[in-house]
Amino acid sequence: MEYQQVTFGQEGRVRVVYMNRPGKRNALSERMASELIAALGEAEADPGVGAVVLTGMGEAFCAGADLGDFAATASKTAPVLHREGEASTELFRMGIKMTKPLIAAVNGHAMGGGCGLAAMCHLAVASDKARFGTPEIKVGIFPFVILPLLIRAVGPRRALEMALTGRSLDAGEALEMGLVNMVLPAKELYPGVLRLASEVAGRSPLVLRLGLNAFNTSMDMEIGKAFTFLNTLRVIDFMSEDLREGAMAFIEKRAPEWKGK
Repeated sequence: MEYQQVTFGQEGRVRVVYMNRPGKRNALSERMASELIAALGEAEADPGVGAVVLTGMGEAFCAGADLGDFAATASKTAPVLHREGEASTELFRMGIKMTKPLIAAVNGHAMGGGCGLAAMCHLAVASDKARFGTPEIKVGIFPFVILPLLIRAVGPRRALEMALTGRSLDAGEALEMGLVNMVLPAKELYPGVLRLASEVAGRSPLVLRLGLNAFNTSMDMEIGKAFTFLNTLRVIDFMSEDLREGAMAFIEKRAPEWKGK
Protein backbone atom coordinates (compact mmCIF):
# COMPACT_ATOMS: atom_id res chain seq x y z
CA MET A 1 0.00 0.00 0.00
CA GLU A 2 1.24 3.48 -0.87
CA TYR A 3 1.11 5.64 2.25
CA GLN A 4 0.42 9.37 2.01
CA GLN A 5 -0.89 10.37 5.43
CA VAL A 6 1.00 7.83 7.55
CA THR A 7 4.75 7.17 7.79
CA PHE A 8 6.73 4.80 9.98
CA GLY A 9 10.22 3.99 11.19
CA GLN A 10 11.94 1.20 13.10
CA GLU A 11 13.94 1.48 16.34
CA GLY A 12 15.24 -2.01 17.13
CA ARG A 13 12.11 -4.11 17.71
CA VAL A 14 9.89 -1.04 18.03
CA ARG A 15 7.81 0.12 15.04
CA VAL A 16 7.03 3.84 15.24
CA VAL A 17 3.90 4.84 13.29
CA TYR A 18 3.45 8.56 12.58
CA MET A 19 0.22 10.29 11.66
CA ASN A 20 1.53 12.66 9.00
CA ARG A 21 -0.86 15.53 8.30
CA PRO A 22 0.86 18.25 10.34
CA GLY A 23 -0.78 21.04 8.34
CA LYS A 24 -4.17 19.67 9.44
CA ARG A 25 -2.96 18.89 12.99
CA ASN A 26 -3.12 15.21 11.96
CA ALA A 27 -6.91 15.31 11.64
CA LEU A 28 -8.30 11.80 11.24
CA SER A 29 -9.44 11.55 7.63
CA GLU A 30 -10.95 8.46 6.02
CA ARG A 31 -7.67 7.90 4.17
CA MET A 32 -5.56 8.27 7.29
CA ALA A 33 -7.75 5.76 9.12
CA SER A 34 -7.32 3.27 6.27
CA GLU A 35 -3.56 3.81 6.19
CA LEU A 36 -3.30 3.39 9.96
CA ILE A 37 -5.20 0.10 9.70
CA ALA A 38 -2.71 -1.09 7.06
CA ALA A 39 0.34 0.13 9.01
CA LEU A 40 -0.79 -1.49 12.26
CA GLY A 41 -1.64 -4.68 10.38
CA GLU A 42 1.87 -4.79 8.90
CA ALA A 43 3.41 -4.28 12.33
CA GLU A 44 1.20 -7.00 13.81
CA ALA A 45 2.32 -9.49 11.16
CA ASP A 46 6.05 -8.62 11.24
CA PRO A 47 8.05 -10.98 13.52
CA GLY A 48 10.72 -8.29 13.79
CA VAL A 49 8.30 -5.99 15.62
CA GLY A 50 7.80 -6.45 19.36
CA ALA A 51 5.91 -3.25 20.16
CA VAL A 52 4.32 -0.33 18.29
CA VAL A 53 4.42 3.38 19.11
CA LEU A 54 1.71 5.63 17.65
CA THR A 55 2.41 9.37 17.48
CA GLY A 56 1.84 12.49 15.41
CA MET A 57 4.12 14.59 13.24
CA GLY A 58 4.39 18.26 14.07
CA GLU A 59 2.85 19.90 17.13
CA ALA A 60 -0.34 17.79 17.42
CA PHE A 61 -1.00 14.14 18.16
CA CYS A 62 -4.37 14.06 16.38
CA ALA A 63 -7.03 16.75 16.29
CA GLY A 64 -9.81 14.23 15.63
CA ALA A 65 -12.19 14.82 12.74
CA ASP A 66 -11.49 17.76 10.45
CA LEU A 67 -14.19 20.25 11.47
CA GLY A 68 -13.81 21.89 8.08
CA ASP A 69 -15.34 18.75 6.57
CA PHE A 70 -18.49 19.12 8.69
CA ALA A 71 -19.79 21.88 6.41
CA ALA A 72 -20.27 19.30 3.66
CA THR A 73 -22.03 16.80 5.93
CA ALA A 74 -25.55 18.05 5.20
CA SER A 75 -25.20 17.12 1.53
CA LYS A 76 -24.09 13.55 2.23
CA THR A 77 -26.43 10.57 2.21
CA ALA A 78 -26.74 8.18 5.15
CA PRO A 79 -24.84 5.37 3.34
CA VAL A 80 -21.93 7.72 2.63
CA LEU A 81 -21.82 8.91 6.24
CA HIS A 82 -21.96 5.32 7.45
CA ARG A 83 -19.11 4.26 5.14
CA GLU A 84 -16.94 7.16 6.28
CA GLY A 85 -17.60 6.30 9.91
CA GLU A 86 -16.71 2.65 9.32
CA ALA A 87 -13.11 3.60 8.46
CA SER A 88 -12.42 5.01 11.92
CA THR A 89 -14.60 2.38 13.60
CA GLU A 90 -12.55 -0.40 11.99
CA LEU A 91 -9.35 1.34 13.12
CA PHE A 92 -10.55 1.34 16.74
CA ARG A 93 -11.65 -2.30 16.45
CA MET A 94 -8.22 -3.25 15.20
CA GLY A 95 -6.39 -1.25 17.84
CA ILE A 96 -8.03 -3.02 20.76
CA LYS A 97 -7.32 -6.43 19.18
CA MET A 98 -3.58 -5.84 18.71
CA THR A 99 -1.52 -8.70 20.16
CA LYS A 100 1.61 -6.56 20.30
CA PRO A 101 1.79 -3.72 22.82
CA LEU A 102 0.52 -0.48 21.28
CA ILE A 103 1.79 2.66 23.00
CA ALA A 104 0.60 6.21 22.32
CA ALA A 105 3.22 8.98 22.43
CA VAL A 106 0.91 11.97 22.80
CA ASN A 107 3.08 14.86 21.67
CA GLY A 108 0.37 17.52 21.50
CA HIS A 109 -3.39 17.99 21.26
CA ALA A 110 -5.43 14.75 21.24
CA MET A 111 -9.00 15.81 20.59
CA GLY A 112 -12.13 13.87 19.62
CA GLY A 113 -11.06 10.86 17.62
CA GLY A 114 -7.47 11.65 18.56
CA CYS A 115 -8.39 11.28 22.21
CA GLY A 116 -10.02 8.00 21.22
CA LEU A 117 -6.76 6.84 19.62
CA ALA A 118 -4.86 7.55 22.85
CA ALA A 119 -7.53 5.66 24.83
CA MET A 120 -7.39 2.78 22.32
CA CYS A 121 -3.69 2.12 22.93
CA HIS A 122 -2.60 -0.32 25.63
CA LEU A 123 -0.39 2.35 27.22
CA ALA A 124 -0.19 6.11 26.73
CA VAL A 125 2.62 8.54 27.52
CA ALA A 126 1.98 12.26 27.20
CA SER A 127 4.13 15.32 26.75
CA ASP A 128 3.57 17.94 29.43
CA LYS A 129 2.31 20.13 26.58
CA ALA A 130 -0.39 17.65 25.51
CA ARG A 131 -4.08 18.36 25.90
CA PHE A 132 -7.03 15.99 25.69
CA GLY A 133 -10.75 16.37 25.14
CA THR A 134 -13.91 15.45 23.29
CA PRO A 135 -15.15 18.87 22.15
CA GLU A 136 -17.61 17.51 19.57
CA ILE A 137 -20.63 18.34 21.70
CA LYS A 138 -19.85 22.05 21.30
CA VAL A 139 -20.58 21.81 17.58
CA GLY A 140 -23.63 19.55 17.94
CA ILE A 141 -22.31 15.99 17.80
CA PHE A 142 -21.67 13.34 20.47
CA PRO A 143 -18.44 11.26 20.55
CA PHE A 144 -20.42 8.09 19.86
CA VAL A 145 -17.78 5.75 18.49
CA ILE A 146 -14.98 6.55 20.94
CA LEU A 147 -17.24 6.35 24.01
CA PRO A 148 -16.44 2.64 24.72
CA LEU A 149 -12.72 3.42 24.50
CA LEU A 150 -13.05 6.27 26.98
CA ILE A 151 -15.08 4.10 29.36
CA ARG A 152 -12.37 1.41 29.26
CA ALA A 153 -9.69 4.02 29.95
CA VAL A 154 -11.22 6.27 32.60
CA GLY A 155 -14.48 4.64 33.73
CA PRO A 156 -18.11 5.52 32.89
CA ARG A 157 -18.55 8.67 35.01
CA ARG A 158 -15.36 10.33 33.81
CA ALA A 159 -16.04 9.32 30.20
CA LEU A 160 -19.53 10.81 30.34
CA GLU A 161 -18.19 13.98 31.93
CA MET A 162 -15.71 14.38 29.08
CA ALA A 163 -18.40 13.72 26.46
CA LEU A 164 -21.04 16.03 27.96
CA THR A 165 -18.82 19.00 28.78
CA GLY A 166 -16.30 18.92 25.95
CA ARG A 167 -13.80 20.38 28.40
CA SER A 168 -10.11 20.37 27.51
CA LEU A 169 -7.82 18.54 29.94
CA ASP A 170 -4.13 19.17 30.45
CA ALA A 171 -1.65 16.31 30.72
CA GLY A 172 -1.73 16.32 34.53
CA GLU A 173 -5.52 15.95 34.59
CA ALA A 174 -5.32 13.15 32.01
CA LEU A 175 -2.79 11.37 34.23
CA GLU A 176 -4.95 11.80 37.32
CA MET A 177 -7.99 10.23 35.68
CA GLY A 178 -6.03 7.37 34.11
CA LEU A 179 -6.23 8.43 30.47
CA VAL A 180 -2.42 8.33 30.29
CA ASN A 181 0.14 6.28 32.22
CA MET A 182 2.81 8.94 32.59
CA VAL A 183 3.69 12.50 31.65
CA LEU A 184 7.16 13.54 30.49
CA PRO A 185 8.72 16.90 29.58
CA ALA A 186 8.26 17.51 25.85
CA LYS A 187 11.98 17.08 25.07
CA GLU A 188 12.03 13.73 26.86
CA LEU A 189 8.84 12.27 25.36
CA TYR A 190 10.27 10.25 22.47
CA PRO A 191 13.36 8.92 24.27
CA GLY A 192 11.16 7.97 27.23
CA VAL A 193 8.54 6.25 25.09
CA LEU A 194 11.19 4.37 23.12
CA ARG A 195 12.77 3.14 26.35
CA LEU A 196 9.38 1.90 27.56
CA ALA A 197 8.50 0.32 24.20
CA SER A 198 11.92 -1.35 23.91
CA GLU A 199 11.57 -2.78 27.41
CA VAL A 200 8.15 -4.22 26.64
CA ALA A 201 9.25 -5.46 23.19
CA GLY A 202 12.00 -7.46 24.90
CA ARG A 203 9.49 -9.71 26.67
CA SER A 204 8.35 -13.11 25.41
CA PRO A 205 6.23 -12.66 22.24
CA LEU A 206 4.04 -15.57 23.35
CA VAL A 207 3.38 -14.09 26.78
CA LEU A 208 2.61 -10.69 25.25
CA ARG A 209 0.07 -12.29 22.90
CA LEU A 210 -1.54 -14.30 25.69
CA GLY A 211 -1.55 -11.37 28.10
CA LEU A 212 -3.11 -8.90 25.68
CA ASN A 213 -5.66 -11.54 24.63
CA ALA A 214 -6.46 -12.00 28.32
CA PHE A 215 -6.88 -8.26 28.83
CA ASN A 216 -8.92 -7.56 25.70
CA THR A 217 -11.23 -10.57 25.98
CA SER A 218 -11.85 -10.67 29.74
CA MET A 219 -12.77 -6.97 29.72
CA ASP A 220 -16.11 -7.82 28.10
CA MET A 221 -16.80 -11.14 29.89
CA GLU A 222 -18.88 -11.97 32.95
CA ILE A 223 -16.37 -12.41 35.77
CA GLY A 224 -17.06 -16.11 36.37
CA LYS A 225 -16.55 -16.93 32.68
CA ALA A 226 -13.49 -14.69 32.66
CA PHE A 227 -11.82 -16.76 35.40
CA THR A 228 -12.38 -19.96 33.39
CA PHE A 229 -11.01 -18.37 30.22
CA LEU A 230 -7.98 -16.89 31.99
CA ASN A 231 -7.13 -20.18 33.68
CA THR A 232 -7.00 -21.81 30.24
CA LEU A 233 -4.53 -19.17 29.06
CA ARG A 234 -2.51 -19.73 32.25
CA VAL A 235 -2.19 -23.45 31.44
CA ILE A 236 -0.99 -22.61 27.91
CA ASP A 237 1.60 -20.26 29.38
CA PHE A 238 2.81 -22.81 31.93
CA MET A 239 3.34 -25.38 29.16
CA SER A 240 5.31 -22.98 26.95
CA GLU A 241 8.97 -23.19 25.98
CA ASP A 242 9.32 -19.50 26.81
CA LEU A 243 8.43 -20.07 30.46
CA ARG A 244 11.06 -22.80 30.74
CA GLU A 245 13.60 -20.54 29.03
CA GLY A 246 12.70 -17.59 31.25
CA ALA A 247 13.08 -19.67 34.40
CA MET A 248 16.45 -21.08 33.31
CA ALA A 249 17.70 -17.63 32.31
CA PHE A 250 16.73 -16.30 35.75
CA ILE A 251 18.56 -19.15 37.50
CA GLU A 252 21.61 -18.79 35.25
CA LYS A 253 21.59 -14.99 35.55
CA ARG A 254 21.48 -14.36 31.79
CA ALA A 255 19.17 -12.72 29.31
CA PRO A 256 16.44 -15.08 28.01
CA GLU A 257 16.36 -16.12 24.37
CA TRP A 258 12.65 -16.15 23.57
CA LYS A 259 11.25 -18.49 20.93
CA GLY A 260 7.65 -17.28 21.07
CA LYS A 261 6.45 -20.85 21.72
